[in-house]
Amino acid sequence: MSTPLLKLTGITKRYPGVVANNGVDLVVEPGQIHAVLGENGAGKSTLMKVIYGVVQPDEGRIEFLGQPAHIRNPQLARALGISMVFQHFSLFDTLTVAENVWLGLDRTLKLAEVSQRIEAVARQYGLDVDPDRPVHSLSVGEMQRVEIIRALLGDPKLLILDEPTSVLTPQAVDKLFVVLRRLADEGRAILYISHKLHEIRSLCTHCTVMRGGRVTGECDPRQETNASLSQLMIGAQPPELPARSTDAGRPMLQVHNLSLKSDDPFGVDLNSLFLSVCAGEIVGIAGVSGNGQRELLRALSGEDMRAPAASIALQGEPIGSLGPAERRRLGWHFVPEERLGRGAVPSLSLASNLLLTRTEAVAQTGLAGLLGWLNMDRLQEQAQGIIDQYRVKANGPQAAARSLSGGNLQKFIVGREIEAKPRVLIVAQPTWGVDVGAAAQIRSALVALRDAGCAVLVISEELDELMELSDRILVIANGRLSPSIARVHATVDQIGVWMSGLWDDKAPTQQEKQHVQA
Repeated sequence: MSTPLLKLTGITKRYPGVVANNGVDLVVEPGQIHAVLGENGAGKSTLMKVIYGVVQPDEGRIEFLGQPAHIRNPQLARALGISMVFQHFSLFDTLTVAENVWLGLDRTLKLAEVSQRIEAVARQYGLDVDPDRPVHSLSVGEMQRVEIIRALLGDPKLLILDEPTSVLTPQAVDKLFVVLRRLADEGRAILYISHKLHEIRSLCTHCTVMRGGRVTGECDPRQETNASLSQLMIGAQPPELPARSTDAGRPMLQVHNLSLKSDDPFGVDLNSLFLSVCAGEIVGIAGVSGNGQRELLRALSGEDMRAPAASIALQGEPIGSLGPAERRRLGWHFVPEERLGRGAVPSLSLASNLLLTRTEAVAQTGLAGLLGWLNMDRLQEQAQGIIDQYRVKANGPQAAARSLSGGNLQKFIVGREIEAKPRVLIVAQPTWGVDVGAAAQIRSALVALRDAGCAVLVISEELDELMELSDRILVIANGRLSPSIARVHATVDQIGVWMSGLWDDKAPTQQEKQHVQA
């Protein structure tokens, strides 16, 4: 038998109040595409950080190419031939793409050479990135592309990918899989973390299942079904979405002829957008990240207040000139795509993060005590209610936001906004990096909110999610919106083509204009 590329024995990592990894054994062979599957908080990301040297195990042994390895930091990991793409990115906002990539490469290379290599890899893998753009101007999806390119430039023997396809079109995913299979054929190994079960079944040749920090099983995912993998991962099959309602009410969110020049030199201008979302309706917007989603979200949330007042309306009343707090007071709520920094303040507790978006409703929610002082007991009680209802794995309402796994923080943020009982809810990437059980729970909550009469707008790169959730679907490409199409008439292939901006927008766009004006 060949020597394993990577062998972990008894890896244990403890944090205050939780054992993230508990005696984990893992073997990765050369040429293997090895999935690590588990629900949010199962310990997958911690284990990958141990392999990459970001955190040190409290117990256990690591062997790489048959030799004991003490991976004290990522630099040593890269020197061994281990590269990693994180779910939460490790990029410096003030540096350019090329400068960020340069930090992890041989410093004898000149920056111009690094830029050329980035462009070559981007073309090869279909990952469109401008090496001269500063990272702070990139969308979340574009940042993920930078991380993938940086990892591939290191010529790794072991490539760790944590949710790598969440921002790619189906066509781009297929192309990436071709590349990954070629890397495996060359004898490289890939550790692949994804909650997309169909991807794991299509791509991976071996699967290790984790639950509660332990390895609970191994399988060949090619011999499994989505249902059986779900059973292995969460101990049950995820619940199906309730039957959808077909009766939508009057338009609630209306965007009329919105054109807005991006305030970022590397951004995307919005061009004559027409959009409406009715009460009791979920409308989905698909598209490859970096095509105007960021600019549209900023305009809808009020973070960018340059839009003409009449271009954005709530039940026909212009709100384009209102700021975020004023829009929230009218029942207009948001879930941003960036969890840490925008969706939650990393250093604050979950209870304090709850307060951030409830300032306009302190009196109504009972958070204002005697003489106007905040009722902290009531605040923690509400935070605990969200933790319980949405099954958030956290060490209580006083746990810092940054201490949660990405999926659990996402559940808390979505629950926080849903529990505010919005009239309009705008959600970006609702289940990005969330396990199949939690994703089903979030989607069910959004459907229940829709059925209660809320107008829900979902912006996502997850086509399967949009096809499952939406009543109508549009595509954003190059700052333009396609016509809307009823979900029952939409196909993945058609939406994928529209993501390239290829649609006939004559008659359907006029139909959308009439829908907005209704």
